Amino acid sequence: MTGTTRVPPTEITGLYGGLVKMMSRKMLGQVPDSLGVMWHNPVVLKDMMTLGRKVEKWDRLDPNLASLANMAAAATVGCSFCLDLHYFMAHNDGLDEEKAREVPRWRESSLYTPLERRVMEFAEAMSQTPPAVTDELCAVLLAELGAPALLELGAKVGFMNASARTNIALGIHSAEFSTACGLPPLATPAPAGVASQV
Repeated sequence: MTGTTRVPPTEITGLYGGLVKMMSRKMLGQVPDSLGVMWHNPVVLKDMMTLGRKVEKWDRLDPNLASLANMAAAATVGCSFCLDLHYFMAHNDGLDEEKAREVPRWRESSLYTPLERRVMEFAEAMSQTPPAVTDELCAVLLAELGAPALLELGAKVGFMNASARTNIALGIHSAEFSTACGLPPLATPAPAGVASQV
């Protein structure tokens, strides 16, 4: 990824920079270029990381559903960094790797339950511009998940959109976290025009 970002990475320095690099190596096994890009404004990096950690701690939505929603949002927006990171995180968190791997082509895959499909449909619809979430879909998810989990789903997808769109705008691409830990490559969607199941 070096040299492909729209803002060149800078050296991560200082005490806080050392902590950021140490945490990154512990959690990801590397210090991705994206941290060097974001290091141009450490306050923004710190606040986004803090908010991201808080979002990850929310617990009203099943972790597998949250992971699928995050990945579906990232796939819809087109953030390879987010897709790769969340696939890697699904592996590290003991979530269903096979389902995580198939998210980019979830409509063509037979792996998902009806609830999982609705959660990914919500994430996909919310990630479109303008958002395309319907009253009917919300009503079904409200009945299935309850208000607290549906609210969390919306907020998680919103945060993923903010992160993914920032990464895309800055030219931040996949850091190949999943490849480094030996995960099979993410599935790719069928070409446009191929029938898919809903």
